[in-house]
Amino acid sequence: MDIFYALADPRRRKIMELLAISGALSATEIYKKFDVTAQAISQHLTILKEAKLVIMEKHAQKHIYQINPDSMLELEEWTRKMTEHWNQRFDALDKILEDEKRKNHIKKGSMYGKR
Repeated sequence: MDIFYALADPRRRKIMELLAISGALSATEIYKKFDVTAQAISQHLTILKEAKLVIMEKHAQKHIYQINPDSMLELEEWTRKMTEHWNQRFDALDKILEDEKRKNHIKKGSMYGKR
């Protein structure tokens, strides 16, 4: 299961936010925060578990969910790499724009007999 597919749904993102704030919650505690059926939340939790974004532990009859820190670190690393990539592109664009600005300034100066 793809992490981004799992996070594409707003309810699944909300579940992740709840777990980030609370640390660990039972399926019932999660279900009570939504206006959908327990079965719908169960399906969302299954998708998050298959994407390895959450870890589920059984405690007697309860299923306790928490965020999988390894997957969050993987996601954070991907985001950092993408940010770095785009920052490099913006830096290159800044350089091009500065070069063009300098060229235009020199052309204007030579039009008026200045250098």
